[in-house]
Amino acid sequence: MRFPLYIAKRYLFTKSSNNAINIITIIAATGVVVGTLALFVVLSVFSGLKEFSLDFIRISDPDLKISATKGKSFFFTDSIAEKLQNDKIIAFSNVLEEKAFFTYKDKSHIANIKGVDANYLSVNNIDTAIYVGEWFDKDAYETVVIGNGVSSILSLGTYDYIESLKVYVPKPGKGYVNNPKTAFNEINLQPVGVFKLTDDLDKKYVFAHLQLVQSLLNYKPNQISAIEIKLQTQVNRLEVKEALENAFGPNFTIQTREQLNAVFYKMLNTENLVSYLIFTLILIIALFNVIGAIVMMILDKQENLKTLFSLGTSLKEIKKIFIYQGFMLTFFGLLIGLILGSSIVLLQKKFGLWMITPSLAYPVEFRLFNLVIVFFTILALGYLAAFIASSRISKKMISS
Repeated sequence: MRFPLYIAKRYLFTKSSNNAINIITIIAATGVVVGTLALFVVLSVFSGLKEFSLDFIRISDPDLKISATKGKSFFFTDSIAEKLQNDKIIAFSNVLEEKAFFTYKDKSHIANIKGVDANYLSVNNIDTAIYVGEWFDKDAYETVVIGNGVSSILSLGTYDYIESLKVYVPKPGKGYVNNPKTAFNEINLQPVGVFKLTDDLDKKYVFAHLQLVQSLLNYKPNQISAIEIKLQTQVNRLEVKEALENAFGPNFTIQTREQLNAVFYKMLNTENLVSYLIFTLILIIALFNVIGAIVMMILDKQENLKTLFSLGTSLKEIKKIFIYQGFMLTFFGLLIGLILGSSIVLLQKKFGLWMITPSLAYPVEFRLFNLVIVFFTILALGYLAAFIASSRISKKMISS
């Protein structure tokens, strides 16, 4: 093993008499460096975008959510409150959510009105997403906080004392509607804040007092649609979920934040995988340069190989020389690419060198997992390229 490795190092670090081979080797090494850098930076950017997107989900959705398995609502009882007395639970909030028809002047929109209790901000930090106005006060009963999308669709701002936001929900009951005017419960509300998260969430939600929504839907004071829970930061959510499922039984469904946004998480993971596969394909094309460089080196050193063969070096050892050479060429290009890529990612994370908007830098995340993935991907492809190139060596080539 030492002899083929020694010869491989000599061939790699010693200039060839043929200048074209030196140029091809430099191009091959540069291709590995650029490919490694690009793959690592792209994976880091997608990791940053994923975290950036998930920050909004963490603000809007709880760690765990309890809802009825059948039906839209259930009654919050003392028995349920006792089951939530757990040292792993920081806080919980009762909520009531229902679709409603909103109108303002001559414009209308269908969204979800979500009634929340006084503990809601201890579970979700939705108030941090408010960019106009403020979160409604507990004593201001008929005030709401609306999404930026709802605000845009209805051309509605905050504190409009002349024209109120009208909300309509169907009255509970069975059978046909005889009189449309009496088929809906109606209430006039005053927006006091506008929040901005994602486009979907901004168009979907209007937050109000829990008691107001219960009254609007003709529900009883302890009738709710879900319980949202915030857990301790280091707690395993799946373990708490399993414990609560055992306590609550089959009549209740308990979901984690990931399960509540399963499609969104799947989309982010798919994007990350697709970007990795695309850049790996580009790297495979770039590594053809490595194959070409090694083949050219084999042809250039053909007379030396004949001498080595005559001195007793086996065909297998001669092939190993160029496998090691290609592997080392890939390895050193990989190291340089990772150093440059890591430097770019860390500088972007700290200083925001490239901006999406004047106030928002491209989000990046330096992750060891991405570094390991790039490292082994490049090494595997480099070894494969060197193996393919060395397979061109035959006994006829070095013995004639």
